[in-house]
Amino acid sequence: MSTLTTLIIVLAILMAIVGGETGIRSFFSVLINTILLILVAMLISWGINIPILILIFIPLKLVTIIYLGTHDYTVAKNSFYSSFLVCLIVSVIILAFQWMAQAAGLGPEAGEVLVGLSQMPGLSYPMIAVAVAIFSALGAIAEAAVAMSSGLLEIKKHNPEISRKNLMISGNAIGNDVLGTSMNTILFGMFGSFLSLFLWYFRLHYSLGEVLNEKLFVNEALIILYSLIGVILTVPLSTFFLSRGMSDHNEVKNESRKSNTN
Repeated sequence: MSTLTTLIIVLAILMAIVGGETGIRSFFSVLINTILLILVAMLISWGINIPILILIFIPLKLVTIIYLGTHDYTVAKNSFYSSFLVCLIVSVIILAFQWMAQAAGLGPEAGEVLVGLSQMPGLSYPMIAVAVAIFSALGAIAEAAVAMSSGLLEIKKHNPEISRKNLMISGNAIGNDVLGTSMNTILFGMFGSFLSLFLWYFRLHYSLGEVLNEKLFVNEALIILYSLIGVILTVPLSTFFLSRGMSDHNEVKNESRKSNTN
């Protein structure tokens, strides 16, 4: 049994113990998303249109991340709407800045590995970079949306008569904490995954200008910034959708009560 298989089994057991039914669903969500990513890579390699794949797989991945990872339908629905809207906005931002950065493709570090191999496989490197950036930001956006929706829904359950304005204020307070933790998670994830590369830059005496113009570093930094922008946009949108939905739901309930009384 390999180390990877052992860790997957340990992860499944821990998620089942700690999260119960929701933990089991979340574990299968991870597996399904892994399969979806592999499928996306295969379809891109077969020459399928990348923008069409992005439009198809964004909602598919959000559905598996959110609906399998939460136990409350209201939280899932609100999180999906806000995440999908944020993903569309972030996708436009990614398209614009990827074109401006011109950082797609292979850096000089890959030259030795790819000696004798064609670096022109007939695929659009800029569109591949866009797809990678969008799918990388999806997880952070969905996580922030679920955290916001769950917190606001608990507030609403404990205080059913809370006004829409106060719910928005509470959402902003929760959003500040979500932003802080999400940003730290994203940044530490970047530094953790790129620590060996940073050491390589340092040992080879790269200047600051060379590092900032290095394709590997620029692509990773752009993905981090896209994820941060997505999280920042998710906080107000999640608060708006949930507070509006709850207010409309309360109005319907009040009207039905009045009609029953009459």
